[in-house]
Amino acid sequence: MPTRTSHRGDRRISPVFLGIAAVTAVSGWAVWTDFADVPGLAVFLFVTSAWIVSLCLHEYAHARTAFHSGDLSIGAKGYLTLNPFAYTHALLSIVLPVLFVIMGGIGLPGGAVFIDRGRIQGRWKHSLISAAGPLTNVLFAVVCTAPFWLNALDGVPVVFRYALAFLALLQVTAAILNFLPVPGLDGYGVIEPWLSHRIRRQVEPLAPFGLILVFVLLFFIPEVNNAFFDGVDAVLRQLGVGDLETGCGLDYYRFWQGENAFCASFAGR
Repeated sequence: MPTRTSHRGDRRISPVFLGIAAVTAVSGWAVWTDFADVPGLAVFLFVTSAWIVSLCLHEYAHARTAFHSGDLSIGAKGYLTLNPFAYTHALLSIVLPVLFVIMGGIGLPGGAVFIDRGRIQGRWKHSLISAAGPLTNVLFAVVCTAPFWLNALDGVPVVFRYALAFLALLQVTAAILNFLPVPGLDGYGVIEPWLSHRIRRQVEPLAPFGLILVFVLLFFIPEVNNAFFDGVDAVLRQLGVGDLETGCGLDYYRFWQGENAFCASFAGR
């Protein structure tokens, strides 16, 4: 019996995503205008909601590329609606990434779309599907840092600048992590189609543990952690963002720890 492949309603933007985008817009306005009595709370809402938006766009990019590459079943799975709850489990897609942002200021790769690779022909298409997600994070980082590398910061409130810098840091960390050629991450998905069948069979059992291994190395081996964040900082400096902006962005994001007097002095508070 043939299965339903795609339908116009499958591509209608989810009200859940629109609601998250609305929170991003309103909280961003609150940061920009210094509307909130607790600016850190506004920064927290703005960065968190914008981060969830970027997670949705990351997975949507995978799904849309797969759809146009031949897997028409993508639509029926709800992946083209931008609904974050459609991308695997809510815990993995939303809760864990947000918790990692709070705990470590790092962009954890979120959910996943399940693609019928058998419907897709051509190694380049498979590689592009895997690359589409982290490339979205790269684009998001470029957009967030545009005022910095365009030297267009005049008129941009300082706290909003901090929030953009921290959001850009999350995007850069997510892009770098996703592009690592580790089984289970998008970087491995890019090179996998070009590997021999024997190597793929040997590596396949490691895929569920790839991300866990990466985070164990990052959090428990200082040399790896330092090298990773040195790389992140180097990328951000190329985009015009310094350590002050990202550090103060993280401080404002963790508003429950109290306002950082040093950062607040730059913000005129």
